[in-house]
Amino acid sequence: MIAQNFEYIAPTSLGEAVNLLQKHAGRAKILAGGHSLIPMMKLRLAAPEFLIDIGRIPELAYVKEDAGKIRIGALTTHYVIEKSDVIGRRLRALADAAGFIGDVQVRNKGTIGGSIAHADPAADYPASILVFDATIVTLGPKGERQIPASKFFVDMMTTALEPNELVREIHVPLKSGKTGSAYLKMAQKASGFAICGAAAAVELDGSGALSNVAIGITGVGSYAFRAGKVEAALKGQKPSADTLRKACEKAGDGIIALEDIHASADYRLDLARIYARRAVEVAIDRL
Repeated sequence: MIAQNFEYIAPTSLGEAVNLLQKHAGRAKILAGGHSLIPMMKLRLAAPEFLIDIGRIPELAYVKEDAGKIRIGALTTHYVIEKSDVIGRRLRALADAAGFIGDVQVRNKGTIGGSIAHADPAADYPASILVFDATIVTLGPKGERQIPASKFFVDMMTTALEPNELVREIHVPLKSGKTGSAYLKMAQKASGFAICGAAAAVELDGSGALSNVAIGITGVGSYAFRAGKVEAALKGQKPSADTLRKACEKAGDGIIALEDIHASADYRLDLARIYARRAVEVAIDRL
């Protein structure tokens, strides 16, 4: 299908982009990489009167290690995140997630800000964003806001973004201790989206017990979530195969799983248990 008529605008600064969003409130959409919005426009699931292309704002594309955190600009592409040395060393699960997205062409154009703002329930980034306790920095007419990842993903394709806000950057705090992390998924073969994806970040204490563990799940529910019961069951435990298996049985507890032509709800919940365990195992191996 062909999208309905719209006016295309390409601001060259953040301030101009925010002003345009406010000026055309309720009638405009932000375009970053375009891999989520353009297909929706073609299907008439989105019909903005104004398309604000922020792709020409160079100040939004970067990866910086700064004062105990890594700052990632909203226009940073999946390919840059996949290949970034500092992300590969310190936030391996995020690099894993970026490398699983689409193909090389998609990864060279799609952006992390566009992906998390779209909040597809089967997207790869949210699970890793959650386990690293990231903060989403937004910008709007009232200035800047910092939103914890735990409060950013609200529901299917729904976030805590206000109507006239855009994602500016992502802050990921760095742990002082040694952290291992991983992201794994079962992908839907045609689209590459996650039927189930799991991210894990772990730390061990001097005795070899799990001092910290975080597990994020995507593709199963209407939005990504932390598997809190698994985290609680594993903290303080020495990671044996039996301990991991029993704890990860709780990965889908309390979740209303999605059901579609690709997988039943029960199958997705089974995958959550399996991939949570596998992600923790790989994260431990990477310590």
